[in-house]
Amino acid sequence: MRGHLSKTAIAAKRDQLQTRLAQLDQRIHTVEDALDAPHSRDWPEAAKEREDDEALEALGLEAQHEIAMINAAIARIDAGQYGICTSCDLPIAEDRLEVLPFTPFCRDCAAQAAH
Repeated sequence: MRGHLSKTAIAAKRDQLQTRLAQLDQRIHTVEDALDAPHSRDWPEAAKEREDDEALEALGLEAQHEIAMINAAIARIDAGQYGICTSCDLPIAEDRLEVLPFTPFCRDCAAQAAH
């Protein structure tokens, strides 16, 4: 069952993942810039800015998590294991990889992990 994706399809996934990495890198830089900006001295305004900072931090953490998942997917591509479930060793459906190109799990194993 290994190798169910063509080399062309895998190369396209690598390109897609690299593009997403660049987008996430830009997002993290934008978040960092916003967090480094000086805060207002006006108390109500400063409180609002702190709330905004919390939301920005959450976006930054989400981006870091996705970057880790993408880097792991690229490592699987390099190892010749992309598209194979890391849990059951069966192929991951191509339609699942279209939606989640960095997923390490097939549908069944992802559902089991969620419970």
